[in-house]
Amino acid sequence: MDQGVCREHLTTLLREESAVLAELEELLERESRVLETSDVQALETTTRARQERMGTLARIEEQRRSLCALHGFSADRAGLEGLMVWCDGDGKLLSRLRECAERAVRCRDLNDRNGIVVAARLKRVEGMLDALTGRPTRSDTYGPKKGYGASNARPGRVLGAA
Repeated sequence: MDQGVCREHLTTLLREESAVLAELEELLERESRVLETSDVQALETTTRARQERMGTLARIEEQRRSLCALHGFSADRAGLEGLMVWCDGDGKLLSRLRECAERAVRCRDLNDRNGIVVAARLKRVEGMLDALTGRPTRSDTYGPKKGYGASNARPGRVLGAA
């Protein structure tokens, strides 16, 4: 494959990645709004759509890695940058790569924010279930077995160990 064909293939991959990341960013924003409303059906729909976009991004990444390997470059970021220098001497694609990276960071941040909301809701529900069932609350402190969580909780108090 010559440099021109490689550049066109890489251009197509970056354009597709940018579009999918834009869709994912919008889905994560929608997911945030859905989490506020507790609409389970809407949450399932956005979750499925998010997973589809993640699958598409994984496929694009694999194609990019294959393109790097085909031309003797490593399958990491340094290899991709080397491939871009080889096939895109004027550096037009580098700005597209940076745009994708910035959008991916925004998606990660949105996903982390949504994950925090979900974790907080789960903790709240667990607390309510504990209150309803009379089950003792889980201890999230450092325990005698050198770990966190319920697996370390024992009935009664541990005042010391020999």
